[in-house]
Amino acid sequence: MDNLTYLSGENAEYIDSLYKAYKEDPNSVEFGWQKFFEGFDFGRSADSSGNAQAPELFFKEVNVLNLINGYRNRGHLFTKTNPVRERRKHLPTLDLENFGLSKADLDTVFNSGVEIGIGASKLRDIVAFLEQTYCGSIGAEYKFVRTPEVLSWIEHKMETSRNTANFSIEEKRRILKKLNEAVSFENFLGTKFLGQKRFSLEGAEALIPALDSVIEKGSELGIEEFVIGMAHRGRLNVLANIMQKTYANIFAEFEGKGYSAASPFGGDVKYHLGYSTDVITNNGNSIHLSLCPNPSHLETVNGVVEGMTRSKVDFKYAGDNSRIAPILIHGDASVAGQGIVYEVIQMAGLEGYKTGGTIHLIINNQIGFTTNYKDARTSTYCTDIAKVTLSPVFHVNGDDVEALVYAINLAMEYRQRYRNDVFIDILCYRRFGHNEADEPKFTQPLLYKAIEQHANPRDIYIKQLISEGKLEASLAKEMEKEFRGILQQRLNEAKELTSTYQDVKFGGAWSDMRISTAQDFESSPNTAVDEAILLDIAAKISTLPSDRKFFKKIEKLFDERKKMANTTHVFDWAMGEQLAYGTLLAEGKRVRLSGQDVERGTFSHRHAVLTLEDSEEEYIPLANVAEKQGPFDIYNSHLSEYGVLGFEYGYAMANPNALTIWEAQFGDFFNGAQIVVDQYIASAETKWQRENGLVMLLPHGYEGQGPEHSSARIERFMELCADYNMQVTNCTTPANFFHVLRRQFARDFRKPLIVFTPKSLLRHPLCVSKLEDFTKGKFQEVITDKYVKPAEVTRVLFCSGKIYYELLEKQQVDKIKNVAIVRVEQLYPLPLNQMEAVFNSFKNASEALWVQEEPENMGAWPYLLRKVRKTSFNDLEVISRKESSSTASGFARQHADQQAYILAKAFEMPVTEKEQKIAKKSVSKIYNVD
Repeated sequence: MDNLTYLSGENAEYIDSLYKAYKEDPNSVEFGWQKFFEGFDFGRSADSSGNAQAPELFFKEVNVLNLINGYRNRGHLFTKTNPVRERRKHLPTLDLENFGLSKADLDTVFNSGVEIGIGASKLRDIVAFLEQTYCGSIGAEYKFVRTPEVLSWIEHKMETSRNTANFSIEEKRRILKKLNEAVSFENFLGTKFLGQKRFSLEGAEALIPALDSVIEKGSELGIEEFVIGMAHRGRLNVLANIMQKTYANIFAEFEGKGYSAASPFGGDVKYHLGYSTDVITNNGNSIHLSLCPNPSHLETVNGVVEGMTRSKVDFKYAGDNSRIAPILIHGDASVAGQGIVYEVIQMAGLEGYKTGGTIHLIINNQIGFTTNYKDARTSTYCTDIAKVTLSPVFHVNGDDVEALVYAINLAMEYRQRYRNDVFIDILCYRRFGHNEADEPKFTQPLLYKAIEQHANPRDIYIKQLISEGKLEASLAKEMEKEFRGILQQRLNEAKELTSTYQDVKFGGAWSDMRISTAQDFESSPNTAVDEAILLDIAAKISTLPSDRKFFKKIEKLFDERKKMANTTHVFDWAMGEQLAYGTLLAEGKRVRLSGQDVERGTFSHRHAVLTLEDSEEEYIPLANVAEKQGPFDIYNSHLSEYGVLGFEYGYAMANPNALTIWEAQFGDFFNGAQIVVDQYIASAETKWQRENGLVMLLPHGYEGQGPEHSSARIERFMELCADYNMQVTNCTTPANFFHVLRRQFARDFRKPLIVFTPKSLLRHPLCVSKLEDFTKGKFQEVITDKYVKPAEVTRVLFCSGKIYYELLEKQQVDKIKNVAIVRVEQLYPLPLNQMEAVFNSFKNASEALWVQEEPENMGAWPYLLRKVRKTSFNDLEVISRKESSSTASGFARQHADQQAYILAKAFEMPVTEKEQKIAKKSVSKIYNVD
């Protein structure tokens, strides 16, 4: 009986038909109805009339069933879950009168008790059961789940235990121990480091025994590893009492001893730092714990944690997500207010991103900085987003630590059984302001008056245990005293330390990696591939199986690719890219590519996944390059930049042994994920000493497509470049793109790689590379001009990306011999020495110019202007569009005029029809997609 809301007096005929069916064959009705009718027959057996029609009592039985279902559906609205506030009132209530019952029925025995497993019972006992199960310290919100078996399992687990914990004395003492550690640790920090920010857990200390318990429970259920993401509140407590980071080290950080003047790293505040460790559970199992570093940008860490987890599932656990689980700890304001939460939750069931279910814990302080919860959301609960993935929610009173431990254990069981997300909303409070120096009474005077008088969860639990006869008051005081003594001893040790700084040591999957040096970027390593191997792979990825039927345009495209592999040995951009993947796969490396429309490619150039014409079957050429090749994972993502880029960053963060790529649909759209770029990709190594080899492919180029389809914002990346933190490239040939991708694996360190990729050049007849460009050499940071004679050159044009081909056409058409065009393929680290060497090779050159399509205040120019001031290029000038607040014109004619001006200016000639024609070509070449 999954849903009883339809049952009422008007449905007598329906109920009677069920009863008659039951009398003919008990197995013809649901099990719940079977038990109901068994009880009904038993109850009416004393009735000598033998009336086959349901009497009045029958309809009251139905009303009781409706009451039961009312509690299951809406009991969470009437729980005792708020420790410091009265709950909001909701109508209708669960009063008997709302279900056609009255107090006069309380001592009547109803067979409907079989529905909740207590058999025929008095109504007052049924109500007491329902109150305890659904309206106590736990409110269960789950009836929106659409799978009957899942609903039955949840109800069975809750109703057989009445949603009430039944822990042994040993388990209760363990809970108290962790709760005491949590409370005492915060109190100790508050007295010893007065005024320092720590974003205390006070008011939500029950989180610590809950995390401790879920690790134990997970260990029993086959979990070997947890990946945890959380914001700053309570992080120090989690680091100390869950992750087992030493108290001495944490205290030393408060003393400022984590800094070293010799370190090249800038570091971060202590409540942003990550940590990993192995813990031994009570059953003797070893569990690995990873706490992901995070910025202050709330919820950004979510995608990173999910990506790390998926990476470990793929690499470490051979695809078995029952052995690892992510835990995300949210705040009530952020889980309801930050869009990234929705983006990441939508990944939960997607093939390329699922991790087997996430345990979400919400530290629900009922306030966001100074904002009241009523102003922070429209939804009833901060967790209402759980309904997107049909994930059950348990709302728990944060003062009832046993209820919370019980709920998280139930959540762990659910996750392992159904591989779905589950939410636990911990209703608690924040004892101080947003930080310890903040005054919350400015905005919430009544709330904080109540909080001041409210006992902490430990003292509440001690009182409970004493009343149960499970603990002596003297033992509780001794426990607190002993732990404070330990903390004081560790503080004394911390004061003796001169520094806690340690050189970077990579472990686990990163054990073969090292920190890079400046010398590593002076030139690129060899990335060439043997000719026979390359041609063999080229043939395989351009050959379609003969026993399958493909779309005719696909067959034509692959025939052209086959000619490249077998005849011309000249490869376009798409083949250059796929040869990079194919050769890495043949070497046993893993390649993962995700983003919007990446399987086909936004501009219909990649076609890495082919759908058969007469079915939904797919064929992936790159999955068939070698017998023992590495896995090729390619996934069209959902329409998300922020969430998916964070996920792929996390995937690459967990393991350096995959070429992990995120491609934007258009480069212009990456700034939807600007936070990930700023807080992780650009700065993680400086802040947290964490390397990452993620590749970002950002389609970029001015082709008259308007302000949102032209620029991947080169300037945004360039302004973030420092300390050799990433690589920024704008390749002009398929071979150079091939080499820069392979370069990611050719070094024993990892750096993010940003590649501004072409659009119109995908089909440009000159944007091709010969076989020897792949089989000899390496990535070229700078490519000189081989058309001109060096002695005749008086002007050198430095450029990057698509503009080169337009300059080249102008140079070739007009046979200009005194102007050299030099391509800077790598913008960062800037190959300044190579640029100077190339310029000096033109002995008679008197001027150097930087030519770009972007406005003067955008593109690479602002960075170059800053970097060349004290070099031989200190008089470098720029030719570009004039500065602008918008990236590009929305008018094709204006775009062409601007482009023609750049070409003419580069060669110091008046704008003619010739320049106009060259400029207009780029407008028509791009594949129109919006």
